[in-house]
Amino acid sequence: MAGDVRGQVSRARLEGERRVTERRHRAALTALGARAYALAKEGRLPTHDLADQIAEVDARTVDLEAVRAGADEADDQHDVAAAFPMLGDDTAP
Repeated sequence: MAGDVRGQVSRARLEGERRVTERRHRAALTALGARAYALAKEGRLPTHDLADQIAEVDARTVDLEAVRAGADEADDQHDVAAAFPMLGDDTAP
């Protein structure tokens, strides 16, 4: 029974280490991709092999900025005083 528990703990530890290694690997690839993108946009990295991926990133960026602008616009249209009447007017005597 103790051997089973030790085996389970060992497997759980190995699984945890594997997940940490995978997360670090993904983070390193993300950083590498961000650096390659920045270099390509600066003209310091040839883009002929990356043109499709760069165009996709640019399109997604434009889409995200449009969504963000729409959310900002929607936030500006809310009546804060009506939504939170308990706040009242702090300037009243």
